[in-house]
Amino acid sequence: MSKLFVMGMGPGDLGLVTPNATRALAACSDWVGYGYYLNLLGDLSEGKQFHDLPLGEEIGRARLALSLAAEGKTTALISSGDIGIYAMATLVFELLDLQLQGKESHPEWLDVDIEVIPGISAMQAGASRVGAMLGHDFCTISLSDLLTPWETIDKRLHACGAGDFVVSFYNPVSKKRDWQLNHARDVLLQYRPASTPVMIGRQLTRPEEAIRCITLGELDAKDVDMFTMVSVGNSDSKHIVNGHKEWIYTPRGYSKKL
Repeated sequence: MSKLFVMGMGPGDLGLVTPNATRALAACSDWVGYGYYLNLLGDLSEGKQFHDLPLGEEIGRARLALSLAAEGKTTALISSGDIGIYAMATLVFELLDLQLQGKESHPEWLDVDIEVIPGISAMQAGASRVGAMLGHDFCTISLSDLLTPWETIDKRLHACGAGDFVVSFYNPVSKKRDWQLNHARDVLLQYRPASTPVMIGRQLTRPEEAIRCITLGELDAKDVDMFTMVSVGNSDSKHIVNGHKEWIYTPRGYSKKL
């Protein structure tokens, strides 16, 4: 049976590519993904056939990966982080769903054996860099309104604030979107103090990594780009300093036992 691995390669550090992902990558002859992410895999890519489609061609990547696998080529569809979080896995199953509804003309896709391999997300990588930011209930919100109406995003921001969730913002800004993050900050300031700890992590686990610990009141979109993860603590999150090292943690509730 033809095989398609739908996999996350983690945030960038080869040490964070899971053993299952490494084995699957080795078994594949063809890799489909965004070229920048494929190149991050370094020596693991030796002898592989790259199918590099640019940003904005996500549907094309999913179609190509399914078709290559249907042709009998053991194929990897690769995303950074976890491919099931704001990434390509959902497109693969959406296309299969359309085929089952008779809205696609690729019955061969239905014979592909698909295996989804999770990866470490940028959210997890960022939290680990500053300690234990995700120690209690948390959520993620994408600030891109390219696929989701802004009214829906705004409603989720208020729900996050009212629920006092730690939140990690994906797609916080881009060249064409420079106001949404500041709006999200202002919404959260209605529900939690300006002193709430914030982690700004750029190019997490990659050679260019840069991490800052600031407060919610200091958060500004001008300090963030599309390679940045922004995580905001809840009203109980703590920022502590030990010499030259800074940590952010969110208490789980063990203070009642300590």
